[in-house]
Amino acid sequence: MRAIICEKWCDYDDLTLTDMPRPALQPGHVRVAVRYAGVSFATTLVVAGRYQRKPPLPFVPGTEITGEVIEVADDVTRCKAGDIVFGAIDWGGYAQEAVVPAVNLHLLGAGLDMAAAIGLAISYPTSYGGLVWRANIQPGEFLLVHGAAGGVGLAAVEIGVALGAKVIGVASSAEKRAVVEARGASAIDGADFKTQVMGMSGGGVDVVYDPVGGGVARPSISCLKPDGRLVTIGYAGGDIPEIGFNILLVKNISVMGFNYGEYVGWGLEDLRDTYAPRVNAAQAQLLTWWREGKIQPTVHSCLPLKQFREAMAEVQKRRAIGRVVLEI
Repeated sequence: MRAIICEKWCDYDDLTLTDMPRPALQPGHVRVAVRYAGVSFATTLVVAGRYQRKPPLPFVPGTEITGEVIEVADDVTRCKAGDIVFGAIDWGGYAQEAVVPAVNLHLLGAGLDMAAAIGLAISYPTSYGGLVWRANIQPGEFLLVHGAAGGVGLAAVEIGVALGAKVIGVASSAEKRAVVEARGASAIDGADFKTQVMGMSGGGVDVVYDPVGGGVARPSISCLKPDGRLVTIGYAGGDIPEIGFNILLVKNISVMGFNYGEYVGWGLEDLRDTYAPRVNAAQAQLLTWWREGKIQPTVHSCLPLKQFREAMAEVQKRRAIGRVVLEI
């Protein structure tokens, strides 16, 4: 089968497209004919050996897939051959076939776009978990979303609106801000977002959703009301911020992290089976919202597998609105 292979820790552009044997089917696993795979900045860290979780070399990158089940192990009842599925996987997505723990897969259902469903593998459940499980956002609360037109950011905007929050999204271009506003949020350019946010919210926001980190973290804390919550889910800005604990005490606020990988088997201990009921319920809610039109998983561009470098360039240069995907 054709696959992208990482034989040593390297730059993403140094990966190679090659032929390799089909992976063996294991108990509890499913063989999927991969149709689409997600392209994310985190993959550049994984292949460079700089991610918190290191696959055994050599390996096939790619942690988000949609595809068709073509074979299941004898002990699998969750899905069957012919089912269209999506999910977050350990690795192996940049290949024509992937062998995946059945618990990581979810049925897509008729009428929903397979390429767009890449967003439901990680981006949407990350934003759902961060806002619902961690921040416990409530109807009527103000939500500030950084990187609001990106994969997780746009998901957070839509989920916030679906939950009845008053959403303010930070986006860098007029085109991106138009998309954010079309999803039911207010949009700002972020040039002086503290002043903009404090004015629009009438004194501060209840929740900040931050996939950017770097220089936006400290002024975001200043935007929080007393009892406010900042959820950090990534550092696309390149720098991990440092925050003095005294501001948390003085303002009576919380800063919390959220890592969806913990729920799908990527933690220090593999707890994917333990968390499965919670993940299943979240995915059921997201699929219901999609069918109702409350969320609109968006594909910025879809490129063939051989153009994996060009696909990542779209992500790294921050041109993407929604997700970039590879067609396998």
